Amino acid sequence: MKKQLTTFALSTLAIAVLSGCSSTGSYQNDDVTNSAQYRALEQELASLKNSSGSDSARASELEAELARLNSSNSTSSLLPPNPKPGECYARVVIPAKYKAETETVQTRAESQRIETSQPEFRWVEERVMVKEASERLEIVPATYTTVTETIQVSDATEQLVRVPAKYKTVTERILVRPAHTEWKKGTGPIQRVDAATGEIMCLVEVPAEYKTVTKTIVVEPETVKKVAIPGKTQTVQRRVVKTPETTRKVVIPAEYKMVKVRKLVKPAEQNVVSIPAEYNTVQKRVKISDAYLEWRPILCETNTQPGLVRELQKALKAKGYNPGSIDGVLGKNTMNAVIAYQKSQKMPSGQLTINTLKSLGVAI
Repeated sequence: MKKQLTTFALSTLAIAVLSGCSSTGSYQNDDVTNSAQYRALEQELASLKNSSGSDSARASELEAELARLNSSNSTSSLLPPNPKPGECYARVVIPAKYKAETETVQTRAESQRIETSQPEFRWVEERVMVKEASERLEIVPATYTTVTETIQVSDATEQLVRVPAKYKTVTERILVRPAHTEWKKGTGPIQRVDAATGEIMCLVEVPAEYKTVTKTIVVEPETVKKVAIPGKTQTVQRRVVKTPETTRKVVIPAEYKMVKVRKLVKPAEQNVVSIPAEYNTVQKRVKISDAYLEWRPILCETNTQPGLVRELQKALKAKGYNPGSIDGVLGKNTMNAVIAYQKSQKMPSGQLTINTLKSLGVAI
C-alpha cells in the first residue's frame, strides 16, 4: 500500500507539470522534447514509476529538471500531439518490454561429499571393579573379671583405759596409849598415912594399851593405760578391667562383577566422494526496451462524472481490487486500485487512462 501511495503521489505531481486540457486543438513540440537529455530524463522517471521500490526523492528531482527544461522554451512544449478539444491528457508510464530466453545455468557447483562408514563393535564380558578396597576401624570391647579383696573399713587406733587402784585388808595392833605412870590412891587396909596427912598416893606404872583394827590399804595406785583397738576389714567383690578397649583396622576387599562391555573392533572411516556439477535450463526475462512516458487521454473534471467513477469502483471491486467506498469520488484508494490493476495487466500506469476504463468494461 505504501508503494502504491508513493506512485500515486508521483503521478499527481507529474500531472501538474506534464498534463493539460486541450482547447485550441493545435500544439507544437520543439527541440527540447527531442533532445537526448530530455529523453534520458523521461526514461529514468518512467523506470522509477514502473519499479516496485521507487525512489520518491529522485523522482521529484527528475520532474523538477523536466519542468525546468520545459519552462526554458519560449513556446509551449511538452504538450500532447494532435489533441482533441474537450479532452484531458497526461503522461503515463509505458512499462519496459521483455522477452523470454532460455539459458543453461549451473544450479550446483562441483563439490565433494564425505561418506563416513559406521564403526564396528562387539560385546565382551569383563571383570570390572564396582567398589574399591577400603579399611574401617572396628572397636574391640574391653574384657572384665571379678576379684575378691579385703578392704580396710576402719584404721587401728588406741584408747586410754583407767586402771583402778588395788586395795587389800590388813589387821594390825595399834598403840592406843603408851605405857606411863600415874598416881593412884592407895588401896588396902592402909589408905591413909595418918589422919593428919591424908590419903596415900601411890605412883603406879600403867602399861601401854593396844587395840586390834582392820583397814584397807592401797596395794597399787590407780593408773591410765593405752589399749590398742585393731582396725576393721571387709571382704568385697568388684568387677575390674582385664583387658582395656582397643581398635583394630578391618580390611574390606574390593568388589567385582562381570559386565558386558561394547568394544570398538573397527573405527569409523571417511571416504571423499566427488559430486559433479549440476546444470538446469531456465527461462529468463530479457529487457528489450526501457519504460518511458507517453501522452494518453485520461479522465478529468471535463469528462469525469460521479456515476462514471462509481462504475469504475464497482468494476475494480469485481476484479478483486479494493477501491474503498463506492462513493463516486476519485480518491487515493481508488487510484491505488487503478494502478495495481494497470501493473497486473502490464498496461501504462500512473493515471486513469481511457484504455484502462475500456479494459475494465466501463463505458465512457
